[in-house]
Amino acid sequence: MLLDWKSLIPKMGRSMKEFSDLSPATMSGYRTLHAAGSETGHLDAKTRELISLAVAITTRCDGCIANHTKKAIELGTSREEIVEALGVAVAMNAGAALAYSGRVMDAFTELSTKE
Repeated sequence: MLLDWKSLIPKMGRSMKEFSDLSPATMSGYRTLHAAGSETGHLDAKTRELISLAVAITTRCDGCIANHTKKAIELGTSREEIVEALGVAVAMNAGAALAYSGRVMDAFTELSTKE
Protein backbone atom coordinates (compact mmCIF):
# COMPACT_ATOMS: atom_id res chain seq x y z
CA MET A 1 0.00 0.00 0.00
CA LEU A 2 1.43 3.38 -1.03
CA LEU A 3 -0.40 5.39 1.64
CA ASP A 4 -2.80 4.72 4.48
CA TRP A 5 -5.71 6.21 2.55
CA LYS A 6 -8.28 5.60 5.29
CA SER A 7 -6.33 7.65 7.81
CA LEU A 8 -5.38 10.34 5.28
CA ILE A 9 -8.91 11.76 5.02
CA PRO A 10 -9.32 12.62 8.74
CA LYS A 11 -5.73 13.90 8.90
CA MET A 12 -6.42 16.20 5.95
CA GLY A 13 -9.61 17.34 7.67
CA ARG A 14 -7.68 18.35 10.77
CA SER A 15 -5.08 20.19 8.69
CA MET A 16 -7.78 22.01 6.74
CA LYS A 17 -9.53 22.97 10.00
CA GLU A 18 -6.30 24.54 11.26
CA PHE A 19 -5.81 26.31 7.94
CA SER A 20 -9.40 27.55 8.00
CA ASP A 21 -8.97 28.91 11.54
CA LEU A 22 -5.89 30.84 10.44
CA SER A 23 -7.17 31.96 7.03
CA PRO A 24 -10.97 31.92 7.00
CA ALA A 25 -11.27 34.11 3.90
CA THR A 26 -9.14 31.71 1.85
CA MET A 27 -11.21 28.75 3.00
CA SER A 28 -14.43 30.63 2.30
CA GLY A 29 -13.24 31.34 -1.24
CA TYR A 30 -12.35 27.68 -1.75
CA ARG A 31 -15.74 26.56 -0.46
CA THR A 32 -17.45 28.94 -2.89
CA LEU A 33 -15.46 27.51 -5.81
CA HIS A 34 -16.11 23.94 -4.66
CA ALA A 35 -19.84 24.58 -4.33
CA ALA A 36 -20.00 26.13 -7.80
CA GLY A 37 -18.25 23.10 -9.28
CA SER A 38 -20.63 20.74 -7.49
CA GLU A 39 -23.85 22.24 -8.78
CA THR A 40 -25.96 19.76 -10.66
CA GLY A 41 -26.83 21.08 -14.04
CA HIS A 42 -25.64 18.96 -16.91
CA LEU A 43 -23.22 16.45 -15.37
CA ASP A 44 -24.22 13.85 -12.83
CA ALA A 45 -22.33 13.39 -9.57
CA LYS A 46 -20.48 10.27 -10.78
CA THR A 47 -19.17 12.06 -13.86
CA ARG A 48 -17.99 14.98 -11.72
CA GLU A 49 -16.14 12.57 -9.41
CA LEU A 50 -14.47 10.85 -12.39
CA ILE A 51 -13.33 14.24 -13.67
CA SER A 52 -12.14 15.13 -10.18
CA LEU A 53 -10.06 11.94 -10.02
CA ALA A 54 -8.53 12.62 -13.42
CA VAL A 55 -7.58 16.12 -12.33
CA ALA A 56 -6.34 14.84 -8.96
CA ILE A 57 -3.73 12.61 -10.58
CA THR A 58 -2.57 15.33 -12.95
CA THR A 59 -2.17 17.79 -10.06
CA ARG A 60 -0.66 15.10 -7.81
CA CYS A 61 -3.02 15.76 -4.89
CA ASP A 62 -3.20 12.82 -2.47
CA GLY A 63 -5.96 14.45 -0.42
CA CYS A 64 -8.01 14.93 -3.59
CA ILE A 65 -7.39 11.32 -4.61
CA ALA A 66 -8.55 10.02 -1.22
CA ASN A 67 -11.66 12.20 -1.00
CA HIS A 68 -12.82 11.79 -4.59
CA THR A 69 -12.13 8.04 -4.66
CA LYS A 70 -14.25 7.66 -1.52
CA LYS A 71 -17.04 9.75 -3.06
CA ALA A 72 -16.84 7.82 -6.33
CA ILE A 73 -17.16 4.51 -4.46
CA GLU A 74 -20.17 5.87 -2.52
CA LEU A 75 -21.78 6.75 -5.86
CA GLY A 76 -21.31 3.19 -7.14
CA THR A 77 -18.47 3.95 -9.53
CA SER A 78 -16.73 0.77 -10.68
CA ARG A 79 -13.00 0.18 -10.71
CA GLU A 80 -13.24 -0.08 -14.51
CA GLU A 81 -14.90 3.33 -14.82
CA ILE A 82 -12.20 4.88 -12.66
CA VAL A 83 -9.43 3.25 -14.69
CA GLU A 84 -10.96 4.55 -17.91
CA ALA A 85 -11.08 8.11 -16.53
CA LEU A 86 -7.49 7.81 -15.31
CA GLY A 87 -6.45 6.58 -18.76
CA VAL A 88 -7.85 9.76 -20.28
CA ALA A 89 -5.89 11.83 -17.74
CA VAL A 90 -2.67 9.95 -18.52
CA ALA A 91 -3.15 10.50 -22.24
CA MET A 92 -3.88 14.20 -21.70
CA ASN A 93 -0.78 14.59 -19.54
CA ALA A 94 1.36 12.94 -22.18
CA GLY A 95 -0.27 15.07 -24.87
CA ALA A 96 0.33 18.24 -22.88
CA ALA A 97 3.97 17.31 -22.37
CA LEU A 98 4.31 16.70 -26.09
CA ALA A 99 2.60 19.99 -26.96
CA TYR A 100 4.80 21.90 -24.52
CA SER A 101 7.87 20.22 -25.99
CA GLY A 102 7.17 22.32 -29.07
CA ARG A 103 7.39 25.41 -26.87
CA VAL A 104 10.86 24.34 -25.71
CA MET A 105 11.96 23.87 -29.30
CA ASP A 106 10.53 27.30 -30.19
CA ALA A 107 12.31 28.89 -27.20
CA PHE A 108 15.56 27.18 -28.16
CA THR A 109 15.32 28.50 -31.72
CA GLU A 110 14.60 32.04 -30.60
CA LEU A 111 17.09 32.11 -27.73
CA SER A 112 19.96 30.53 -29.66
CA THR A 113 19.66 32.99 -32.56
CA LYS A 114 22.32 35.65 -32.34
CA GLU A 115 21.02 39.16 -32.67
